[in-house]
Formats: sequence, C-alpha cells, structure tokens
Amino acid sequence: FVTLHVPLLDATRGLINEARVQTMKTGSVLLNFSREGIVNNDAVLAGLQAKHLRAYVCDFPSAKLQGQAHVVTLPHLGASTEEAEENCAVMVVDQVREYLEHGNITNTVNFPMLTMPRESAFRLAVANANVPNMLGQISTTLAEAGINIRTMMNKSRGEMAYTLVDTDTSVPDAIIAQIAAIPGVLMVRNLPLKEVP
Repeated sequence: FVTLHVPLLDATRGLINEARVQTMKTGSVLLNFSREGIVNNDAVLAGLQAKHLRAYVCDFPSAKLQGQAHVVTLPHLGASTEEAEENCAVMVVDQVREYLEHGNITNTVNFPMLTMPRESAFRLAVANANVPNMLGQISTTLAEAGINIRTMMNKSRGEMAYTLVDTDTSVPDAIIAQIAAIPGVLMVRNLPLKEVP
C-alpha cells in the first residue's frame, strides 16, 4: 500500500506521475486522501491498465475515474476545509445548547451519549455512578412525592450513568435535593421549558 499525506503545493502538484507509479512495487494499492492535484489520473490509469497498480482509492471522484476497474472513489469529507471547520463549530454550539436546554448528550468522549425527545415541559437530568438500583431510587423518590414519570431513559458508559426523566408536573427543589442526596448521584439538573412542546 502507498498512502499520500502531503498538502497540495506547487512542489507536490502531479507528484504521482508515470515515473513515480513505475517506482512502486508491482501490485501496489495507491491511496490518496490528501488532495486531488497530487495524483496525475492519467498516470494512475496507465499503471492500472498495465497491472503495475492493483487498485487506486481516493476521495476525489472525477468523470475520468468513475466506472474504471480497480478504482474506488469515495465522497470527499474535507475535514480540514474552512467549511468543515465552520460546520464543526456550528455542530458544537448546537450540541452544547442541546445539553444546556434539554440535557441531551451527543458525540462525547467522557459521558454516556443519550438523547431523548421532549414529551413534557418538565425534565430532570441525573448523572450518577453506574451501580444497581439508581433508577429505582430516583423513580421511588419522585413517586413518593406524587410526581408521575412520563418518560425515562438511561444510558451507561463504564462507571458513569446518565438519566433523563420527563415528568407530568414540575419537580420541587426539595425533591431535587432528595435525589441529589442519593449515594452515587453526582449531579441533578432541573430543565423546565417555558412552553410545553
């Protein structure tokens, strides 16, 4: 396998030409996920037809490469482009807003991922140790206060668990304090909406 990891500069444009293809071991697979102009497509196609190259894989689909035997073209993700960086920034802002307003967690590296559509204006988010009977204690505390659970979802990741609870009515601060006092509960957030969804 030959992989390319170079930026597109004047010095690297056309870097993979007929001469370079011939220096590769017969049967090589060429992978280009750097930039389109680094590889001369005519040189690669000639290498494939001569069976010097076994395959070419890239994320720059072009009319010349489409439908060619032993060519695999993938969509270009463009992770380092200005557009991708802007999209990532927007995605992060949206995900932080979802967490702050609704308790939903996506694309995390240190917490369970959990998203639950709102079914009520009243929601609790609870982070706790991933140990038995946590959900039972949370739901019992709410039931003893006369608060009905409309929807409840829990996910765990390693030693951590995370629960979202939608209730039919508002949860008073005293009940939130009782849930927070349960051994193993790390955090309780009250996430009421101003308007019912």
